[in-house]
Amino acid sequence: MEKTLDRAISKAGYGSRSEARRWIEAGRVAVDGIVQRDPDAWVELGRQRISFDGEPLRRAGPVYLLLHKPKGYLTTSDDPEGRPTVYDLLPPELPWVSPVGRLDLDSSGLLVLTNDTLFAEHLASPDHQVAKTYQVKASRFLSDEDLGRLRRGIELADGRTRPAEVTRLRNPGGRTVFEIVLREGRNRQVRRMVEALGAKVLSLTRTAIGEISLGDLPAGHSRPLTAREIRALGGRPRRAAAPPAAAAPAAAPSAPSPASLSRRRPAPAGGRRAR
Repeated sequence: MEKTLDRAISKAGYGSRSEARRWIEAGRVAVDGIVQRDPDAWVELGRQRISFDGEPLRRAGPVYLLLHKPKGYLTTSDDPEGRPTVYDLLPPELPWVSPVGRLDLDSSGLLVLTNDTLFAEHLASPDHQVAKTYQVKASRFLSDEDLGRLRRGIELADGRTRPAEVTRLRNPGGRTVFEIVLREGRNRQVRRMVEALGAKVLSLTRTAIGEISLGDLPAGHSRPLTAREIRALGGRPRRAAAPPAAAAPAAAPSAPSPASLSRRRPAPAGGRRAR
């Protein structure tokens, strides 16, 4: 199987493609014993020998993780402004995983992270219409007609939304808290739908994806998905060493390395940690 070198490094679980490109350009990757500085060079996995900092490239086992993302964390691996990211909350021994979809800075709730690209593509594809459930607090009271508009679909700048399941939960202080189930995933979709009603979203929590719910998992903690849960989301679980159950946010190890496939990427040249 042929892949570009940056993709091969990323798929092995060492880091994101952008990080892989930086490492390759810095001369830290060799192919068949020769340093390769072109991230777009094609390599044939299984036939060519790829090494990182002199160590053979080893692919990580599959990881399927559920994280309760708190408000105030970015769904990204790095932020130029130094704001906290969801990667700061993950167990340090994990190989590289990627989030399936996103929750914005001011949203909280269930986030799936994995290194199984087929599983991620299935879960994220609008063709499979995997249900995503949110609990939303609006800035004003929403009438039955307002909620009906959300059910039928709202015209947005990128087209009309699909029909949704909407349930009124309560009306505290002249505002409305409701549950909405979507089977598509546009950028900031719930917030834009509520704004189209002339209101704002005061709080937004994703409570479930398909049959999988947050349950009593505390904010900032994570746990592995069970084989049953992976199958329920359309995946085919493979054998893997699971991360600790209900893992609390943990500090990064002091000296990560490619051989250990730490989620905290290998330290760059000069010994300084990458972030």
